[in-house]
Amino acid sequence: MAKGTHDYIDDPRNQVIKININGEFFARKDAVVSVFDSGYILGDGVWEGLRVHDGVIVLLGEHIKRLYEGAKAIDIDIGLTKAELIERLYETLDHNGMSGSGVHVRLMVTRGIKATPYQDPRITISAATIVIIPEYKDALPTTVNKGISLFTVHVRRGAPDVQDPKLNSHSKLNCITACIQATKAGADEALMLDPHGFVATCNSTHFFIVRGDELWTSTGKYCLGGITRATVIKLAKDNGIKIREKDFSLMDVYGADEAFVTGTFAGLVPVHTIDGRTIGEQDTPPMPGPIVERLQGLYKAVIKAEAKKGRSISA
Repeated sequence: MAKGTHDYIDDPRNQVIKININGEFFARKDAVVSVFDSGYILGDGVWEGLRVHDGVIVLLGEHIKRLYEGAKAIDIDIGLTKAELIERLYETLDHNGMSGSGVHVRLMVTRGIKATPYQDPRITISAATIVIIPEYKDALPTTVNKGISLFTVHVRRGAPDVQDPKLNSHSKLNCITACIQATKAGADEALMLDPHGFVATCNSTHFFIVRGDELWTSTGKYCLGGITRATVIKLAKDNGIKIREKDFSLMDVYGADEAFVTGTFAGLVPVHTIDGRTIGEQDTPPMPGPIVERLQGLYKAVIKAEAKKGRSISA
């Protein structure tokens, strides 16, 4: 079992889910792609993680926009309009009878099948491969309530002229290496710095600290354009919480009053320890802290409001 924000409650219903591959449904054990697929050979593709609440994929427009921007950046033709892809997502939920909450969807798009194992996109001989995996998955309550530990790793978030960190690509080896180092150090997840030594983000989530009455997060230059991150920033602005997107160092982090990470799967998760330092003035600070707890409540309200809007095929 993984540790950290992606810990989940195991659900036996996941053994009988049907997975959508290019518009056809397959049992879990039969859901396969070719060994010549660009995603398998090279990690050549883009993806999104989606949260379902009351049968509605929340913040779907933002996720679809990010997916298509990423595909355009690496010149992948998804082959479906945004409306058609959204329709396929909901078709997958309905096929599995997933009309409630506690569902997480992984949407993956690769360039397609290659004639031979080689990187050149011009030897791709099929349309894009589109895989939709819906699962019954909820974050562990202990994770959301009690928090996680982070370890600052040597692996940096790269500059956009190397591999743009804003691209949500299948190629995640730098983040995986960061995760491995943090795990070996006994932490739950990795805290990653930018090329200049300032705090950037985590290996699979975005990072925030609270100092006094201010909420700080990175400039965003060296991290994915996080949708939950953007939602939290807007919530802070709309609710009188001072928010600063700025460069800050580990010195600022160690002296923070509160810290937390954000992501589509678990929402807002407090951080209790970073590099062996307890966050906050107490030896065992309460989890979550007052700002984190307030933002968790505001974020849950956003998710409920999004679900009340109902399904839409527009993005």
